[in-house]
Amino acid sequence: MARNVQYQNSCAKYLNEVTCFEQLTEEEKQLIDNNSVEVVYKKGEIICKQGSFANHIIYLQEGLVKSYIEGSPRNLILNITPARRMVGLPSIFEGNTTFLYTVSTYVESTVKLIDINIFKQLLRTNANFASRVIDILNENTFQTYGRFYCLVCKQLSGRLADILLCLSQRIFKDTTFHLPMTRNDLAELTGMSTESVIRIMKDFKDEKLIDVNGKTISLLQVDKMVKISEFG
Repeated sequence: MARNVQYQNSCAKYLNEVTCFEQLTEEEKQLIDNNSVEVVYKKGEIICKQGSFANHIIYLQEGLVKSYIEGSPRNLILNITPARRMVGLPSIFEGNTTFLYTVSTYVESTVKLIDINIFKQLLRTNANFASRVIDILNENTFQTYGRFYCLVCKQLSGRLADILLCLSQRIFKDTTFHLPMTRNDLAELTGMSTESVIRIMKDFKDEKLIDVNGKTISLLQVDKMVKISEFG
């Protein structure tokens, strides 16, 4: 049951760390290094802006970021991305020149900005590398479907349980974790109001499903949280 939900819950991009670079030769890896720059972003900084010129692929070496479509009155968070994953892959299709969404940091993050033309060149010349990138894009598409299903079809308690399970299983890989985001951030992730997040978190705590100590959250009854995620 828990394994099934790990694939259904919807906040995080990629089940596994990026492995496409392992398909490159030493010369190709050196080409990547020679055409990349490493940048450290502070908490809350924007890494790339929706509609800005897409001249690089973003590889997140350390940290945690969110990708979102900007809107009014609120943004739509597509996913959150932990370390050792790529951001910006959907921007590389032929004829497109801009980032399709904004990416900003939840915590201080270190990224490697890879020249998009070099990345495209390797896609054309290394079939194994290209195949693995396609796998990553397909996995990301599957995750996006799950996220929209959660936002459209689940009740509020199910959405929040879904996000907490995702953070536990796919981001921090522990039932107890330090939450580097505010209740407002959780509201954005779940498509709820901040007041609803606070109320449901209190309900979960009163029912002894979770324990909250400052910014530390513990999932006490994972099986019940799974059921709420599936049917809530």
